[in-house]
Amino acid sequence: MVTDAQLQQLAISIGERLRARNWRLVTAESLTGGWIAKICTDIPGSSTWFDRAFVTYSPEAKQQMLGLSSELLERAGIVSEAVAAAMASAALTRGQADIALAVTGVAGPGGGSSATPVGTLCSAWTDINRQAQQQPPWVETCHFQGDRDQVRRQTVHHGLARLRDILA
Repeated sequence: MVTDAQLQQLAISIGERLRARNWRLVTAESLTGGWIAKICTDIPGSSTWFDRAFVTYSPEAKQQMLGLSSELLERAGIVSEAVAAAMASAALTRGQADIALAVTGVAGPGGGSSATPVGTLCSAWTDINRQAQQQPPWVETCHFQGDRDQVRRQTVHHGLARLRDILA
């Protein structure tokens, strides 16, 4: 089980790495409902390295706040690497940040399907260098076990841990 202390330690580490680069973070969150932003902004001084969060829980929010097309959402599916990548890219473009993290998935207990069972997470990360070189975001699909809270907590942990590794 991922603890609050583990999440806080990850956020502290990310903040140190972002400050060292003079970078800021933006998030685009669906499955986590802003939990990644909460963990980051719980850290004193995070205003020096955290820009903003787009909490785009519904398909309409993804379209309105991030500019994702209904065609992409229908073709790829809300829970897909393509949508996570588009969320990360759009957040980076629309924010005032240097690196972006996006998550979309199915926390449960309902809402899953055979293609995207409960516990499915699609994440994406991109930064200003990748975007300038027109490289696609890093993307990953994971499957977590547990109840709704456990899936969401594992999602926050995974997103932050991978972000820390990217910043290493």
